[in-house]
Amino acid sequence: MLIKDNDKTQISENGRSRMLTEADVTDESVYRRRRKLLKGMGFIGASGLLWANGIGGISRAKAASFKTTAINVVKSNADSVSDTLTPESKVISHNNFYEFGAQKHEPAENAQDFKVDPWSLTVSGEVEKPFTLDYQQLFTLFDLEERIYRLRCVEAWSMVVPWLGFELGKLIKRAQPTSKAKYVAFKTLYDPDQMPGQSSRFLGGGIEYPYVEGLRIDEAMNPLSLLSVGLYGKTLPPQNGAPIRLVVPWKYGFKSIKSIVEITLTEKRPPTTWNMLAPNEYGFFANVNPEVDHPRWSQASERRITSGGLFTRNRIKTQMFNGYAEQVANLYRGMDLTKQY
Repeated sequence: MLIKDNDKTQISENGRSRMLTEADVTDESVYRRRRKLLKGMGFIGASGLLWANGIGGISRAKAASFKTTAINVVKSNADSVSDTLTPESKVISHNNFYEFGAQKHEPAENAQDFKVDPWSLTVSGEVEKPFTLDYQQLFTLFDLEERIYRLRCVEAWSMVVPWLGFELGKLIKRAQPTSKAKYVAFKTLYDPDQMPGQSSRFLGGGIEYPYVEGLRIDEAMNPLSLLSVGLYGKTLPPQNGAPIRLVVPWKYGFKSIKSIVEITLTEKRPPTTWNMLAPNEYGFFANVNPEVDHPRWSQASERRITSGGLFTRNRIKTQMFNGYAEQVANLYRGMDLTKQY
């Protein structure tokens, strides 16, 4: 399903145009508090200002060169939602992908020369049959289907995205996990030559690279957990995690790791990037929960990015597990989600 939208990623102020930034769509208070955290750690300063202004080898006016291609999918509406889709133009221009820059507009600008073919995705660890997939196999190993999911960012904004992909559980089953496999660890590509945000902790928002994430194996095997290779009927743009990314719709967006090169089944809980950076703010589970606030802002509501203007405040209440409680609440029975957040 393709949605056309005439909104632009540039806005005009006093007769001058500028690119859409994080502050334009994220609530200003949330934006400033999260930036204050990184600044307090010493990761945003003069170099960050140079980065934002396109100095240091990155031009903000760089033209898009990455080409996406159409994907044939087996349509499936079993897990879709009826919410209004976020326009494709916003999905591909409003991104958190610090490997390409810490500002919302930077990934779309700085990732256009990203090379996704050749690509290798390895599945290993506590499995009987480890294997490696190449670029073409990402699209041919399993039937691809469309899943329309809500995406809820920890920064209290949200989207509704038509992803294309296959269930993570199918990939795990193919590797035949052993009885020791309790967790699933993920790793993003590490390539500073292509991902300029990885070349400096200042330019990359203070994150230790490569980016890593993890799930319990029962979370990974849940039918909602998706490995996405496309959106809006086409292959993923690099700013959205090309060529393959994770989508876990009942968790905050930072759990949905992008540009994956390694999936490892482990016996022990793996480290995860944002939890290592600020463990009191970004828990391992990171389930969407309106009753548990982020230490620096409320999670009771969110700004839904829809087809309205850039400054439309479409504020809605946040749902427990992002509206997927019926499918996933049983995974956390007996847990105190105010402590195991």
